[in-house]
Amino acid sequence: MTTHRHTQEMSTSPAGDDKLQGLLAKLDEATTLLAQARAFTKPTKLPRVLDTARRVLMQEGGAAEVEARSQALEEAGVFAGSDWDTPQYLLPSLTTHALKSADPNMVVIESLSELRLVAVAKCDYLHPLISAEQAHHYLTQVLALNLWLLFSAPSEAERETQGRLAQIPRHLFRHLADRIGYEHIIDKLIEEIWRILQQRPIQVDSVKQMITQIAICQADPSIDLGISGQGADRLVSSLFGPTQACREDPGVEVYRERLSSMDNSALQSEATGFARAMHDTGLASAYHPVLIRHLLDHGDHLVAEALGLSSTGRDCLLCYRELVHALIRGAVHPATPQAVYGLALMLERGILYQPPVAPAMWRQLGLSLSEWSKSRIELAYGDAVSPRARLLEGVLCMLGLPLGVGQGNNPTCQSARALSMWAYNDPDYLLQMVAWAARDDEIIMHFEGMPLSSMASLEGVAKELPVDLDPVSLLVVPHLDRIYAEMGRRCIGREGDPHRWVNPEFHGWWSGRGFRINVDVATGQLHDLDAFLRHFYASYHPYYNGNQPLIHPQPAGIAVTDSAARFIGWHAITVLRVTLDPSDVMRAYFYNPNNDSGQDWGDGIKVSTAGNGERFGEASLPFEQFASRLYIFHYDPLERGELNKITQEELDQVIGYIHRSWGSDRIPPTELQADAGPRHPS
Repeated sequence: MTTHRHTQEMSTSPAGDDKLQGLLAKLDEATTLLAQARAFTKPTKLPRVLDTARRVLMQEGGAAEVEARSQALEEAGVFAGSDWDTPQYLLPSLTTHALKSADPNMVVIESLSELRLVAVAKCDYLHPLISAEQAHHYLTQVLALNLWLLFSAPSEAERETQGRLAQIPRHLFRHLADRIGYEHIIDKLIEEIWRILQQRPIQVDSVKQMITQIAICQADPSIDLGISGQGADRLVSSLFGPTQACREDPGVEVYRERLSSMDNSALQSEATGFARAMHDTGLASAYHPVLIRHLLDHGDHLVAEALGLSSTGRDCLLCYRELVHALIRGAVHPATPQAVYGLALMLERGILYQPPVAPAMWRQLGLSLSEWSKSRIELAYGDAVSPRARLLEGVLCMLGLPLGVGQGNNPTCQSARALSMWAYNDPDYLLQMVAWAARDDEIIMHFEGMPLSSMASLEGVAKELPVDLDPVSLLVVPHLDRIYAEMGRRCIGREGDPHRWVNPEFHGWWSGRGFRINVDVATGQLHDLDAFLRHFYASYHPYYNGNQPLIHPQPAGIAVTDSAARFIGWHAITVLRVTLDPSDVMRAYFYNPNNDSGQDWGDGIKVSTAGNGERFGEASLPFEQFASRLYIFHYDPLERGELNKITQEELDQVIGYIHRSWGSDRIPPTELQADAGPRHPS
């Protein structure tokens, strides 16, 4: 698509090449000096590197040359001590601010970071902290959120604040699009949005930003999308025009006036249209709350229609009519449209019928938030609605979408898993946790009979308080994180892995007291794989556990690998169920609290999130593939299945997956010698 290239291309004459080559020589020299400098003198050498890199990036072809040098630049220390030093925690949404900055160093270091991630995504740079898949996923979102850099020349404001510096982001993004995939960028973006939405995450702001960028491109007559973007209309309309009365996106005030003149038949049509769009995408439009609030005075049948409820949800609404109306008035506003979806799915789950839940929801409606809680919510979400309304939206979404809880790029997967498990399995306990955290600024849990206060435990797993979380996680996770870390500290000196004692106390009584781990904690080497796998099959596989379905979700730990089957790290997940999929393949269905469960773990293991019998928010793998990435699980030792019925052939298949991936350098020397003996006689 040649229409992308709005910016004036610079000369590629020999003179231009000579200038670029001269600058590259200077950049290489500056990089070498930075690499050779001692740590305390590096800050004095860095400005020369950044200034030379800026001049290179201004040249046509400069971005490609910098990408080729990205590993050398990083190893020299160009990111040392900055946020860019930990690429696994970078947020795509922050790139726009950095690239619009009037500070040349900010623009250059952001550009260097993106080019480094292109090299990682293309497997030209094996990075110790981020995998090729993670880098590619990050860059896709960065492209999505900054489409304007591909399609338009610098605006007057950019020229005023950045001057010639505004050309660097455009050269950068032309290069990114060329490397990541230019011709199908919009189509890939739409495909990516649908893939994320299929998982029904609670946090959808980044998805809405991507859809907004597509809508802007569609509306701009100077941008020719060609045949790209054919599937975008459903996404764009779900946010900006889901029904006939708001098709042209007139604004909420105009829409509110239109509703006042509608009869019941027209309102019914509006309600049906909104419900269909919301349940199709998992996104609620800002117009939807306007309709819902209007319908409170027009009959519960229309409210139920607008929420898209089945008979279960309708019955729940009618039984708890006053509570539902109060929740709508308290949580459902144009600035909190996802509250509509959360409320609908919560009613569909029927959890209000559990005796403690309705009273706990009434408490939530009247909850007085602490000053710290208010400031945290306003810092993360602004002040378009009150902190109480924002938190109530978060509560509804978590109870409606318990598998949509995500930790983003924060090292708090244990806490995210706990919130999800409680919302899924014990909703009144979750509501109690929210009340303690939001009102009292303290959570007290018990570990082996001893109370642990989140205020007495000063340090958690996360070094900084995360803000890129849903409203409930925003307030509760810091407390849970400190308690979890304190429980771990209480286990120091005990033999084996602390999760054996921590998980049942932290997550709930239903966590099995039986515990298995296939890694020796002291050495990191594989340990007793055969027994580990036999117990897992006997406890979880329906063919070997008496066809007993899993009753409560169980905490487990996996060894995450990238698409080359290289070990990335340990990660907390929840085993939800094991059953035959529509193709009669035995699959393990699990919850992964990382905001995106669809991953390629190498050696033919690709995690599925849709199309194999998954419910919203579930990930799945064939049982033997899942077992090959498992390193910790809990089980009930009193309900063990048939250990001896599992064939060695089945176990060998799983062990093969382990030895070819994360276990390749963890095989104990005795096993290696046993394997090597017959082939290499001494």
